[in-house]
Amino acid sequence: MSYNEQYDFYRKAVEETLQTAVPGDVPQPLQDAMRYSLLAGGKRLRPVLLLASYAMLNDDLTDALPFAAALEMVHTYSLIHDDLPAMDNDDLRRGRPTCHKVYGEGMAVLAGDGLLSLAFETMAESRHPKAFEALKELAMRCGTRGMVAGQCKDLQAEETGGDAETLQYIHLHKTADLLTAPVVMGLILAGADENQLAAGREFGKNLGMAFQIIDDILDETSDAKTLGKTVGKDAAENKCTWTRVYGLDKAREDAASYTEKAVNSLEIFGNRENFLKILAQRALVRVQ
Repeated sequence: MSYNEQYDFYRKAVEETLQTAVPGDVPQPLQDAMRYSLLAGGKRLRPVLLLASYAMLNDDLTDALPFAAALEMVHTYSLIHDDLPAMDNDDLRRGRPTCHKVYGEGMAVLAGDGLLSLAFETMAESRHPKAFEALKELAMRCGTRGMVAGQCKDLQAEETGGDAETLQYIHLHKTADLLTAPVVMGLILAGADENQLAAGREFGKNLGMAFQIIDDILDETSDAKTLGKTVGKDAAENKCTWTRVYGLDKAREDAASYTEKAVNSLEIFGNRENFLKILAQRALVRVQ
């Protein structure tokens, strides 16, 4: 398969799994709010990363799909909460109104809470022999020493302006942790050894750094129609971003450097790493 065909294969497998992910006995309108955001489409980058990482060691994706779906639930919860007025105050996500604009702030908070809880329930119910290890990896990466910690520093930096050290911390945890988690989870589930896990962590970290730097660049240079969300908000809200600290030219240079590091970290996997290498290279030149 070509890269595009393989990506579509992974994404379709995830979409099919997500269609039935929210239980039918969840009360309304909570069920609709959860499904509204979870099924809003998008690149499904994180679950694709999990499946592709798993596939480097195991061709049968069946056992990995519940974890890929759970990962997208966690990502969606983070977007719902990130869009709230108390956080980034966004009206647009993936080209349509954000969850709180449709269902109200209270229901949006509950939808995010519900998706986070459902993610861990889904992983626990999989009964995969490595479920606990994968679950622990995601809990660490999305929690108070991971994504939530990055969000905390991001909010603080709006008041202080931040600096290079703060910026590095924000990007490592707010974004890179939730791109490292799927790679490591996929490898754990597929039975990777310690050297392979270390390579996966290095890939995820560097991919995540490059990805967020490109996000910072696009917020400054793109438009809402192309990006599918409000642009120019980073500067308006005094965000600590790579472009603000280093400027556009240095941001582009650093994104390319992190991408090269990500690609080089995969050599341990031989020929089976080509998909992830291309994914990292394409993320560098993305427009949305």
